[in-house]
Amino acid sequence: MNFNSHTDLVVRVAVELVNALTPGEGHGRAVPPSGERAAVANSALRAVYPSHREVTEAEAGELAATAARLRAVFEAVARGDLDAAAQQVNDLLEETHARPMLERHDGEPWHLHFHGPGGTMAGDWAASCATGLAMVLGSEFGDRLGVCTAPHCDRVYVDVSRNGTRRFCSTTCQNRVKTAAFRARGRA
Repeated sequence: MNFNSHTDLVVRVAVELVNALTPGEGHGRAVPPSGERAAVANSALRAVYPSHREVTEAEAGELAATAARLRAVFEAVARGDLDAAAQQVNDLLEETHARPMLERHDGEPWHLHFHGPGGTMAGDWAASCATGLAMVLGSEFGDRLGVCTAPHCDRVYVDVSRNGTRRFCSTTCQNRVKTAAFRARGRA
């Protein structure tokens, strides 16, 4: 299940930013943003865009604030509150003045951006991620945003499976839950 190539990428960026820049638990371990925030933000952006330019500490701070707001969208969907998720996205869209614009750069063909020229790096990503999440929420796949249901993990994901039954952020968490259930059955 894919939305479109650019939307898929900006939604993946939203997931990476939330998982890298918001504190919580991941795979059974505490996940405070470790190290320099800029290094963490760089890693998150380069997971989707390998040649993304270096992020400054100030930009990383702005990205962390955006990530916290994006997390609220995933959490609202996981609670089944699509209205709250939509309101969060609408607030971001309005604040960032998100708007579609065709761009061509770096030898790529024309493609859709969700921000105009001249914005800040963090503001442009906020507009793009908010627009990508709006496109997901405004489709029949609006319930495909989630928060991992494994114990001691609150990382987010987008369910792109055919049947839409994903419950875990990763195979690691899925295997942890299955192993715990297997061991519990063995003890019983």
